[in-house]
Amino acid sequence: AGRHRDVARVLLRFFESNVAFTDACSVPISEIITVEEADTHGKHHSSGKWQKMEKPFAFTVHCVQRARRHRWKWAQVTFCCAEEPLCHLWLHTLQELLGKLASRPKHLLVFINPFGGKGHGKRIYERKVAPLFTLASITTEVIVTERANQAKESLYEINIDKYDGIVCVGGDGMFSEVLHGLIGRTQRNAGVDQNQPRAALVPSPVRIGIIPAGSTDCVCFSTVGTNDAETSALHIIVGDSLPMDVSSVHHNSTLLRYSVSLLGYGFYGDIIKDSERKRWMGLIRYDFSGVKTFFSHHCYEGTVSFLPARHTVGSPRDRKPCRAGCFVCRQSKQQLEEEQKKSLYGLENTEEVEEWKVVCGKFLAINATNMSCACPRSPRGLSPAAHLGDGSSDLILIRKCSRFNFLRFLVRHTNQYDQFDFAFVEVYRVKKFQFLSKHVEDEDSDLKERGKMRFGPMCSDAPPCCCAASNSSWNCDGEILSSSSIEVRVHCQLVRLFARGIEEDPKEGADS
Repeated sequence: AGRHRDVARVLLRFFESNVAFTDACSVPISEIITVEEADTHGKHHSSGKWQKMEKPFAFTVHCVQRARRHRWKWAQVTFCCAEEPLCHLWLHTLQELLGKLASRPKHLLVFINPFGGKGHGKRIYERKVAPLFTLASITTEVIVTERANQAKESLYEINIDKYDGIVCVGGDGMFSEVLHGLIGRTQRNAGVDQNQPRAALVPSPVRIGIIPAGSTDCVCFSTVGTNDAETSALHIIVGDSLPMDVSSVHHNSTLLRYSVSLLGYGFYGDIIKDSERKRWMGLIRYDFSGVKTFFSHHCYEGTVSFLPARHTVGSPRDRKPCRAGCFVCRQSKQQLEEEQKKSLYGLENTEEVEEWKVVCGKFLAINATNMSCACPRSPRGLSPAAHLGDGSSDLILIRKCSRFNFLRFLVRHTNQYDQFDFAFVEVYRVKKFQFLSKHVEDEDSDLKERGKMRFGPMCSDAPPCCCAASNSSWNCDGEILSSSSIEVRVHCQLVRLFARGIEEDPKEGADS
């Protein structure tokens, strides 16, 4: 009877047949993919070799096994029992426990971009992801996109209530399509006007899964810690859920786009604009445009106005990265909700009289990041301490400096040094910001006067600068925005991903 009671334990504990007793392993029920009865009449697969079964009753546990650098792998362990009733008891009890995990998806809608990255999206899904979904008894409806914005348009039309999640196979562009379609559909159903900059957007209950198959896969890397398709598929299967902030970008009361990773003006905007003209070069166009933009060394004059995120408990330079179960994200969301309640009941100042800060000058780059923006080339990202769900964005201002100093700044994105430790770099944690380029100020006197009434002196009130009064472009998650003057607002935890955040890895230390 005691042996039978052990079956109900939440942790499944087992011992490898070829290791010592001290090397016992345990797997949480939440990380078991499925359990099935093993073939008792022939052979079974164990440790990479075909072996004759010594005992007639067995069951196999398919589970998650952690590997280096935040990767997850599919693992199998077969248990042999001397008694058939005991084997069936284990099997049925584990299946019953797995059936109670309500967060796991049963039916998914999958969008595959066959053109993104190196064009391997369809093959990656069929070889690495689909077999795992089948193993986990997840049914899917697969749409291979044939044109841009097809996924976004489809999400406005189809009945998404019958799905437990939306999966996108591709790069950051494919994820952005699904994100815009899901947010737009949710706001339409809720009667929310997305073109109103101050509209309180409604969070979507449908989770998004990302199978990385693009050129950078920044969103996947920043939320999981790796851009490995098998790892992402396993996070979807076990039903992980990670809330994530989204920034809305407006111009003249018109929604331009949503952003979850990088909103960049100047250097990163010029790179994406130049690379669009060189698509014939393939992925190398980004390196070519990056070098060209660096040597061009253009700076742009304008005014940045921002509202500091006083609700958040972290800061951009506290060296505390966002990790799984992040305390900063949880605490910041609670404080933001309390702040909003006080504002609603008139206990504190409203948006009209909140204390905005104004920064004028000539900038090589203006970056706003909702996440670290980590990727294989920059493992710590543009803002290593940025948080995924704290309701804020890290606003990074790089003022005009020499090429050598700007190169020093860029190089620090690839090492462990503080990239904000320069006199020409400023970083703020904000919940809203606006940018007005000098070129627009000079052309639109009404816009300038409205800005002066709200924020005080504008940049053009100062003596003329030596740089040309021309505009850069905003790079919004890899897409070019049509306007240089924008208004940005962070919406706390607006969407959820099939992820859990980057897990702490004490073995790798700095590598993580």
